[in-house]
Amino acid sequence: MNNQLKKFLIEAKKQTYANQNVEKVASLRPFSEDYHYEAEIDGVKMVYHDTYFGGEKFIGEEVVYAGEGRPVWGMNYYGVALDENLTEEAMDKALRPALMKAGEDTAILPLRGPREFVNGDYRYTFSVEGDLDYFTGVEEISKGGEIVYRLYCHGGVIK
Repeated sequence: MNNQLKKFLIEAKKQTYANQNVEKVASLRPFSEDYHYEAEIDGVKMVYHDTYFGGEKFIGEEVVYAGEGRPVWGMNYYGVALDENLTEEAMDKALRPALMKAGEDTAILPLRGPREFVNGDYRYTFSVEGDLDYFTGVEEISKGGEIVYRLYCHGGVIK
């Protein structure tokens, strides 16, 4: 299941929030922002749903369903702009290109972006402990050597 899940997560990440050309789906809860992706991986139907609330300070959850629609994996996250001058739009421009690199750095789980990515003035880093079954991670964006954004995530297999 982990290889299927890894392949699916890489594609789902690139077909949802990270991809600025993908449209959100109808919100499932008041004031939420939602993304949805479905694919068949190695003969198994898989569904990814990402829902979050907020902008410069946000909280969200990703869930993967497999087979008959049972939740099999999930991740919670909380992110915040540490620089009050960093707008949501600027954060997106720094963050989305890094997230589109999911899966390219095979030394790290495809949960967010690569271990490091530089885009103009912004430096993105992601570190994670554990595996797809159980993990915790920290994502940061710095500008001019100062951390301007941080996200914490955790999750794993659902049984």
